[in-house]
Amino acid sequence: MKAAEIRQTFLKFFESKGHQIVASSPVVPGDDPTLLFTNAGMNQFKDVFLGFDKRAYSRAATSQKCIRAGGKHNDLDNVGYTARHHTFFEMLGNFSFGDYFKRDALTFAWELLTVHFKLPKDKLWATVYAEDDEAYGIWKDVIGLPAERIVRIGDNKGARYMSDNFWMMGDTGPCGPCSEIFYDHGPDVAGGPPGSPDQDGDRYIEIWNNVFMQFNRTEDGVMHPLPKPSVDTGMGLERLAAVLQHVHSNYEIDLFVKLLAAAKAAVDAAGAGDCDAGSPSLKVIADHIRACSFTVVDGVIPGNAGRGYVLRRIARRAIRHGYKLGARTPFFHKLVAALSAEMGEAYPELRAAEKRVTDVLKQEEERFFQTIATGMEILEGALAQGNVDGDTAFKLHDTYGFPVDLTADVCRERGVSVDDARFHVLLEEQKNRARAAGKFKMAQGLKYEGAATSFHGYEHLVCETSTVTAVYVDGVQVAEAQAGDDAVIVLDHTPFYAESGGQAGDAGELRNATTRVVVDDTTKVLADVSGHHGHIVEGSVKVGDVFTARVDAERRAKTVRNHSATHLMHKALREVLGSHVQQKGSLVTAERTRFDFAHNAPMTAEEIREVETLVNAEILANAAANAQVMKLDDAQKSGAMMLFGEKYGESVRVLSIGSSKELCGGTHVKATGDIGLFKIVAESGVAAGIRRVEAVTGDNALAYLQSLETAVHGMAQTLKAAPGELGSRLQAVLDQVKHLEKELAAAKSKLASSQGDELLAQAVDVKGLKVLAARLEGADAKTLRETLDKLKDKLKSAAIVLAAVDGDKVQLAAGVTADAMAKVKAGELVNFVASQVGGKGGGKPDMAMAGGTQPAGVPAALASVAAWVGERL
Repeated sequence: MKAAEIRQTFLKFFESKGHQIVASSPVVPGDDPTLLFTNAGMNQFKDVFLGFDKRAYSRAATSQKCIRAGGKHNDLDNVGYTARHHTFFEMLGNFSFGDYFKRDALTFAWELLTVHFKLPKDKLWATVYAEDDEAYGIWKDVIGLPAERIVRIGDNKGARYMSDNFWMMGDTGPCGPCSEIFYDHGPDVAGGPPGSPDQDGDRYIEIWNNVFMQFNRTEDGVMHPLPKPSVDTGMGLERLAAVLQHVHSNYEIDLFVKLLAAAKAAVDAAGAGDCDAGSPSLKVIADHIRACSFTVVDGVIPGNAGRGYVLRRIARRAIRHGYKLGARTPFFHKLVAALSAEMGEAYPELRAAEKRVTDVLKQEEERFFQTIATGMEILEGALAQGNVDGDTAFKLHDTYGFPVDLTADVCRERGVSVDDARFHVLLEEQKNRARAAGKFKMAQGLKYEGAATSFHGYEHLVCETSTVTAVYVDGVQVAEAQAGDDAVIVLDHTPFYAESGGQAGDAGELRNATTRVVVDDTTKVLADVSGHHGHIVEGSVKVGDVFTARVDAERRAKTVRNHSATHLMHKALREVLGSHVQQKGSLVTAERTRFDFAHNAPMTAEEIREVETLVNAEILANAAANAQVMKLDDAQKSGAMMLFGEKYGESVRVLSIGSSKELCGGTHVKATGDIGLFKIVAESGVAAGIRRVEAVTGDNALAYLQSLETAVHGMAQTLKAAPGELGSRLQAVLDQVKHLEKELAAAKSKLASSQGDELLAQAVDVKGLKVLAARLEGADAKTLRETLDKLKDKLKSAAIVLAAVDGDKVQLAAGVTADAMAKVKAGELVNFVASQVGGKGGGKPDMAMAGGTQPAGVPAALASVAAWVGERL
């Protein structure tokens, strides 16, 4: 039975038992910052098990995409060298949310395995938690499994309830015993039954785990029975396929056979020739293309942190294994098509994103191939010394893009160690340097111990009574600042928004009867303390002074227009380019908004227009903006977009504007119509896989369009055409220029040809070889080459150097006929001449070109040619 059939049979079986078939969630958890990647089928139902969410169904079945290549669950180092480890795998699972429990779960499993998959009953074993008499009784008395094939596993991990057969989500929360089902491959395979000293052998393979969540463990360690016990099961599709297809390795199942063949073909075509079909490296490549592809499908791009770094590690590990087999050009990205053909029907999102995934991996591969040869050479040199020191490992990581795991991977193959401790010292030093260079203006080392600043800027632009709580001049807290000082002033109440979340800080003024402070920026001194950066125009400022704090209303209005438009643009980008678009940074000022996002290709003109159309449609709808403070869990349930890796508090601010809903603490318009007009003014790449869009709104957008109109009218006047006719008129001018260029080239050729005939008489005989060194007026490089060829044909046996001068540039061409090349080579001849005019060049023995920057040296250089040729004859 093929893997696709196994997957379908599993789902259809549980559908017949009243289960809702639920699509696999992405490998990137959208609303669970505690997980790097989805690593189990239950992840998408976590809130259901915890009681935070309720579904319309109480039974579910899934085939879940899982990745275990980072964090707690990391199988990366074993992939390719064992029969069953993968970075990506599919977990088949059935779930009960307070519906059925142990009896149904185990009898369902037994029926599916023995009736539908037709596994021999005498090949199946079961384990239960030692104290779970109920599960033991079901296996023995209901299902009829012989007692000798039911193994009780107790607390074998050093503490109470710490057992292979007791599952816990964490130190607290839902937990319970589990029952695993094993398949016996027979006595021909080494290994003992579960629970025995040699249980790690390959004879008895776990294929299914049934978890019975029946307790809630509190912080005091007490197990409280759950009112609605639940079931969570997981069965690896690849493991089951190996059993049903009668092979001992997951890499021998039908799915991997095709991927391995595709990997071998790609590696061979990339320079390996005919690599070993049984190499573990091919298994690494075939496994890693699955993990990389599905990760990119779900919006991750290679990077230097978090999920992006894990993706880069996996991809570069695969590339290194291809390099090890002999590949010298990019090959890995070519496997996406084979994977799509194999798994695209079950996971249509892969088929839909095939081109984008291929492009992302190709870019990553091309970057790594630029440095892998040099990096491997350095690594080989270190390996020859016995150990790889931390400095070398860091250099490979920092300069050549070798993740330390990759270096360690190579070292393990050679039985050599890496100084991991020293590497991490150097890495931390680099991070500290980066932090120091990248700190906001708030991080000036200001020490503050007073009360927090109360922000009133969402509702008001003026606070009539704001009291000074601290004053700083040149980074030092002072009792009083005088007129002329630049100071940072902390207030107890403020309408000024402090720079945060990409939005620039407010400007404005602080004023009382005696003092005026012009504030040009506002930043955070601490998370809840705002520092007003200002110049004291008159008077003085000291702690306890009371001011009227007034925000620059025009600048704030422009900033909020840009900020609100950024939210609408983010939503539109996801609609136009795909859901993989993720914010990677932003800067919102009064002048424009700058938005960085994950995408692997430049936006087309059509895509830019489509985004502009969507955003301006939202503006025309004039929908009211609404901001609500709510619990983080409630925000997640509401569908609000949040950024993975951001640290959110228990309460968050959710902004709904138009069709966009995001977590945001910034200031915004009252309604979308306040934005006025939206126009994208620039699109560019800022890093690998990161694009940047810049846009303007309101009066800035109008000013931008008016400047374009002025430029268009200016060009129209210059070309004497109406603005609407500019395209055709400009094309006519370009056609005319092209025609004139052809006429000029023909004239130069004709002139050079006539000069060439005149130059024949200047050739001198040097030991039987005609030598000609002359200047050709008005010639370019093409004309020099054409004239050189004609002179060689006419002189028959010759060495020729021609020179042309244009301002302070010298062009040289040298040619030697075939009969003289054994002694005189054109490349050496042209370099001899070029060295006298401040240049150099090269080429083939019969023809070579050079340039120079010293026209005054041309006569003497040409005069020296005959003697130089004579010395070589």
